Amino acid sequence: MPLQNRVTPTGDIIATPHRGLFTGNRGIIHDPATKTLLKKRWSSPAWITCLCEFRGWRRPVMGRRSWTELFFLDEATAFAAGHRPCFFCRRDDANRFRAAWEKGNGVTDVRAREIDAVLHRERLERGRKRLHALPMPVTQLPDGAMVRQGEDSFLILQGRVLQWSMAGYCKAEVVLDEALLLTPPSTLYALSAGYQPVLHPSAIS
Repeated sequence: MPLQNRVTPTGDIIATPHRGLFTGNRGIIHDPATKTLLKKRWSSPAWITCLCEFRGWRRPVMGRRSWTELFFLDEATAFAAGHRPCFFCRRDDANRFRAAWEKGNGVTDVRAREIDAVLHRERLERGRKRLHALPMPVTQLPDGAMVRQGEDSFLILQGRVLQWSMAGYCKAEVVLDEALLLTPPSTLYALSAGYQPVLHPSAIS
């Protein structure tokens, strides 16, 4: 049975055999004895996205009292859920993200914890995923932005709309006339300022 450790664009954590391109964490939110999640879904405002392979290190997934390994289809999914790049294993990406975040949000010399504080306000509302009004038409959103309509999540890429699934993306067959923004606004501004997220191959095939 797969562990409950795959993150959806809405930030929910589900069980599926799919793993995706990135791992990451929100602190310690599991019981290593049973390898199951606790009731809480974060223990830190630093929600990060990490490399699945780094310096040859190996970790037993949910096997010890350390950060809970979560997995994401791609970086757009992680962004939609409210995560950001890790400054340890993805330092170059994290610095590019910070530079774009500063440019897009009109700030300077921002620190990781300050980004985390903004993201925490933007991704949650009363403990649940916060959705935002669209600042522009769907097809004008920057590449990597994600929206929600009904029970489905969608990726915007070069003006195209792709439907998200645990296995990847496919062409959307619906009109997004009631969509709301999943990607936190401050991250959306970073995308508009030029940060290019790593996308699953199904998005560009």
